[in-house]
Amino acid sequence: MTIRALILAAGRGERMRPLSDATPKPLLAVRGRPLIEWHLLALARAGVREVVVNTAWLEDRIVAALGDGARFGVSLRYSLEGRDHGGALETAGGIATALPLLVDAPSDCFWLVSADIHAPGFDFDPGRAAAFAAGDDLAHLWLVPNPPYHAQGDFALDAGGRVTRSAVARPWTYANIALCRPALVEGVGAGQRAALGPRLFAAADAGRLGGEVLRGEWHNVGTPQDLAQLKPPG
Repeated sequence: MTIRALILAAGRGERMRPLSDATPKPLLAVRGRPLIEWHLLALARAGVREVVVNTAWLEDRIVAALGDGARFGVSLRYSLEGRDHGGALETAGGIATALPLLVDAPSDCFWLVSADIHAPGFDFDPGRAAAFAAGDDLAHLWLVPNPPYHAQGDFALDAGGRVTRSAVARPWTYANIALCRPALVEGVGAGQRAALGPRLFAAADAGRLGGEVLRGEWHNVGTPQDLAQLKPPG
């Protein structure tokens, strides 16, 4: 079973301005390495050899910087939303547009990760991917405790690993790392702008969303201040 990955790298990075005016956010350096390279190296370590990157803002610079992916141990292909569709398509639209590069059959699954998070210890575990592929969930999410900027949270998580939209409390926020099936974005056409959040909420309501807490270091690198705080360990 071949499981590919999609790294989301199309956004403008408005909150990261002025740094993102001349450099695409995924290429901003964290601890001596561009953000997106951390994911590429982690995917390669886990045996994921085929990776798709979707791009829009300053996309030529991303392609020029990463090339064919060989120096990271992966084979890279690009979903060029800027060139082909005039701009970023949001997350669900980006996934739907990239599907021909990501999967060979509707039953296949894939890793999804945002380029602008930093989770240096995350393991794209092939065993975890195989378990997801053998099930029926539309997605499996990694979750983090609600950060200050998103105090209301996204989801609740029960002891059996089921992700819900409990009205009582939503102590967890989607960490922007997931395993997904194409059916998660069913109905979204290639080149169509569409957000992922409503589709995750619908999957939770349908009982087809699994999840677990992300253990270890995790940062949403959204602003120049966030970037400045990520100094090299030690």
